[in-house]
Amino acid sequence: MGHMNETLRNVALVAHGGAGKTSLAEIMINKAGMTTRIGRVEDGNTVMDFEPEELKRQASLSTGFFQLPWKKHTISLIDTPGDQNFISDAKLCMQAAETAMIVVDAVDGVKVQTEQVAEFASEYGLPCAIFINKLDRERADFTRAVDDAVQCLSPKPIILQLPIGAEADFNGIVDLIGMKAYQYDDSGNASEIDIPADMQDTVETERETLIENVAEADDALIERYLEGETISNQELRDTLKKGILSRTFAPVLCGSATHDIGIDLLMDFINTCLPSPLEMPPKQGVTPKDEPAERKPDPSEPFSGFVFKTVADPYAGRLTILKVVSGKLGGDGTFYNATKETRERYNQLLTIAGKEQKPATEAGPGSIVAMAKLKETKTGDTLCDEGNKILYTCATPMPILISFALESKATGDEDKIYISLSKLLEEDTSLKLERNAETKEILLSGLGQVHIESTIEKLKRKFNVEVILKTPKIPYRETIKKKVRVQGKHKKQSGGHGQYGDCWIVMEPLPRGTGFEFVDAIVGGVIPKQYIPAVEKGIVEACQKGPLIGAPCVDFRARWILAVTMRSTHRKWRSRWRVHWPIKKPAMKPIPFC
Repeated sequence: MGHMNETLRNVALVAHGGAGKTSLAEIMINKAGMTTRIGRVEDGNTVMDFEPEELKRQASLSTGFFQLPWKKHTISLIDTPGDQNFISDAKLCMQAAETAMIVVDAVDGVKVQTEQVAEFASEYGLPCAIFINKLDRERADFTRAVDDAVQCLSPKPIILQLPIGAEADFNGIVDLIGMKAYQYDDSGNASEIDIPADMQDTVETERETLIENVAEADDALIERYLEGETISNQELRDTLKKGILSRTFAPVLCGSATHDIGIDLLMDFINTCLPSPLEMPPKQGVTPKDEPAERKPDPSEPFSGFVFKTVADPYAGRLTILKVVSGKLGGDGTFYNATKETRERYNQLLTIAGKEQKPATEAGPGSIVAMAKLKETKTGDTLCDEGNKILYTCATPMPILISFALESKATGDEDKIYISLSKLLEEDTSLKLERNAETKEILLSGLGQVHIESTIEKLKRKFNVEVILKTPKIPYRETIKKKVRVQGKHKKQSGGHGQYGDCWIVMEPLPRGTGFEFVDAIVGGVIPKQYIPAVEKGIVEACQKGPLIGAPCVDFRARWILAVTMRSTHRKWRSRWRVHWPIKKPAMKPIPFC
């Protein structure tokens, strides 16, 4: 198990939407011999994007997973979405990687979401590498893309490869460590060539810069370099790996996913220079008593892992995707859910390859596996050995930005909407569902309009529930604009003893969010105490429906300043206190309250 996971590389492909992450994953899967043809995002036939909503928009809306063999190693790809609407899924799934491969479009350079995912990598302490893609496109500029990365991204980008040719003439790559040049034919086959004469000076300069940058990760190496000693290529590679792991720098590679240029070099680099799960530092957590605890990525440690994604399927049931941190899992068995404090049984361990799941016999540190039909376990839960409990802190989803009201197309489907959407919320934790008691609407909130629309499409496809999206009603509030004195009078004569009460109140505005305040300002105890709550209750009841549009009235103070009552002939109080809005209404205005 330990040996197996030494050769495992969990790599998250991250970037702004449209940088070519899915195309890169597709060509890597094909080069590994896992597919017979190369899928294209534009044709809707890629391995990683298979949901109808993704095919319609020609973009990844959810993270895809695929394990592929390459030169006695296993590369586990995590293809994350780059659209702002689905960036929360990228954030959660990046937790399962050991390296973030930041893909930069050579035409557009670094964009907003590229910076955002680099920040997520920094938050998790993930080592990074940068791949400059689309160098075959018109207006592609390697130097500008690298400058962009240097200005916007951390850790510090250092150039490892140089492109041969530009735009339509881009056909090869110079490896600055091996000092070799490779030329590619139309089928993506590489042949070694001499470094082009016109690039000699640039290559020499960049090689010197690279050695200086790499040597920063090792004090002894930088001393030898400054003394003029020759640094071997193997020493460079070893120190490069050390610097990547410590986030001293992020090496920059280049190529074209759609033209299969530089992809074999990228995959070799993943094998030789990126860390395996066993090389990562221990993961920090806490015990149930809130004491610090940690688990090393070691098969002999007690089992622990965390759930970072859930996929809801109406037929296959819930698919729970988890990362093993320490210890190992068998093909079936039980585990302890430390978050829910419950034991749970699983019947089969699965690995994910695009839309397919394949049975697995065991999983060790770093393995990304799935379990079907778990009852209690959800995204964010920590799984562990019951005798050695630990809790990991999982990443929180991005804050919601937009809300829509949902209306059922078929009458009486409201409960069905709520139940079906609750299942989709297990899959996408960045969504929020609530019922507004005031407006009596079901509200669905997310990261953007496309996020909500794709959820509604999925709702129809998976659960056959159709809804109409509407703008939510605003639960208005009313308030008082200025100080005013008002009178409420109660007169009743129904034979026998009459009733009379005269109540004067000063109403004045309070700061926003203060609510309602009642002050009894009558002095001398001229009114029995049992009438004070009755007056306050009357005002509170009247507040529920303000005089302008019937919205609740808030943020004001009512001071009871005067009360006049008439005693009956039996000298008993007969007054029943009710406070009404006065005939002359105070100056008021409705305020939106969201």
